[in-house]
Amino acid sequence: MQLILASRSPRRVELLAQLGYPFTAEPSLFEEQARGLSPRETALTFARGKAEEVFSRFRGSLVLGADTVVALHGEIFGKPKDAADAARMLRALSGKTHTVLTGVCLLGEGIRRYHVSETAVTFHNLSEELIADYVASGLPADKAGAYGIQDGYPLVRSYEGSYTNVVGLPVEAVRAMLESALGGSKC
Repeated sequence: MQLILASRSPRRVELLAQLGYPFTAEPSLFEEQARGLSPRETALTFARGKAEEVFSRFRGSLVLGADTVVALHGEIFGKPKDAADAARMLRALSGKTHTVLTGVCLLGEGIRRYHVSETAVTFHNLSEELIADYVASGLPADKAGAYGIQDGYPLVRSYEGSYTNVVGLPVEAVRAMLESALGGSKC
């Protein structure tokens, strides 16, 4: 059974590769449009939508979909629209603890597994200079919450939970899902 990652994210590709399962990456054509859902429901709905869309094109495969959401006091911080939006998000997160949720969906013939990982992340108090430098680097552009914990900038003071969840794929949970679905075989 072929494993397909329903994503174009280089971070998710890199994280899934660490597990040693052979896979291909196929971007999902799923349109992320969910209003009125909680951050947890949004992450899971989008992960399921991505997996279902790719599975509809690659029947007989095992498809892994994932979506990461950054939430502060129930407000979802998606990918920034532009540099100003990225700076706005970083200012809002500065000095506060927020939640990073990654929904994961694994689909195959007779296989439906769902999981949401949550990590609490606390930011340092960010200076305007740091925010401007980070935004100018272009790194926030394609990331939920306008930041990457792995980017090498001193944004995060601490976190509780899975580091890889914050990067975009909770490796521990995905490993358990794949082992459960495949009975220990590597496809």
